[in-house]
Amino acid sequence: MPLTNSQYNAIMRTYEEKQRKSRHLLEERTAEVYRQIPAYEELEKQVSATSIAQGRRMLSGDTNALPELKEKLAMLSRQKAQLLAQNGYPANYLEPVYECPLCKDTGYVDNRKCSCFRQAEISLIYEQSHIKELLETDNFDHLSYDFYQGDSLTRFTNAVRECQNFIKNFNSDYHNLFFYGTVGTGKSFLSSCIARELIEQGKLVIYFSSAQLFETLSHSTFDRESKEAASGIYEDIYECDLLIIDDLGTELTNAFVSSQLFSCLNNRHLRRKSTIITTNLSLEELRDRYSDRIFSRITSNYGMCKLTGHDIRITKKLLLNRK
Repeated sequence: MPLTNSQYNAIMRTYEEKQRKSRHLLEERTAEVYRQIPAYEELEKQVSATSIAQGRRMLSGDTNALPELKEKLAMLSRQKAQLLAQNGYPANYLEPVYECPLCKDTGYVDNRKCSCFRQAEISLIYEQSHIKELLETDNFDHLSYDFYQGDSLTRFTNAVRECQNFIKNFNSDYHNLFFYGTVGTGKSFLSSCIARELIEQGKLVIYFSSAQLFETLSHSTFDRESKEAASGIYEDIYECDLLIIDDLGTELTNAFVSSQLFSCLNNRHLRRKSTIITTNLSLEELRDRYSDRIFSRITSNYGMCKLTGHDIRITKKLLLNRK
């Protein structure tokens, strides 16, 4: 979902704080070097004086002023580097220190959101939603095979192995997963397990319920006021490292939804960006509800994991009531 103005401002305040800390650190280091190496400060003064003098010459039309300025500044730069090295300082000691060298802690590169800004967007959305709480409980630390037996246990065991391989090979292999089957058998749980592991690796993971996804795409398409604000998240849906669409089939399905779903899946496939889909629909219901090209895209490009068994959530409640 797009950021609100308050969310955007909150992120920008963190960048302002990063820049303030960077300036403060540089001021402290500069003062330290001036104390320890007085000759360094004299060279800095020479740089200023030389720049002013040569600038006046350029303004008066002296064509030799610029080449001479470059030569003198290069010489002074070498002398400063030598002084730092002689006194045990690294060559870059007086250069600004940025948490993100790409955007230099501004959040933008060439007027486009930096990858660190996009990660901050997703982190903030997680922080202010129930997803973070979900990932604290739905993860491999809470994995249990106790609620499965027979064929259901075999299917779940195979699905867990598929998830582990998905995570292990995520950086090297393009792969998608499609969890389907009866209600309450662990489909959303396993997708959350994967999300948690990849987020901890620093991957950009976006988690949408199916209804939320199509509501977001609808706003970006039809709502003029939110269209511009939604453009960033729209691109993130296509470009994030992993997109999770949970409970496909619970949304109100129409021509717009089918069109947007195919566009989303197709764009991510062309960009080789992994997607996970969970649904309570059978394959027959999936084919009947959506277009043939969506059915073909999913069945040909996704690892199919069918889960069966009793509704674990109901089973857990019954066990708790007995205690």
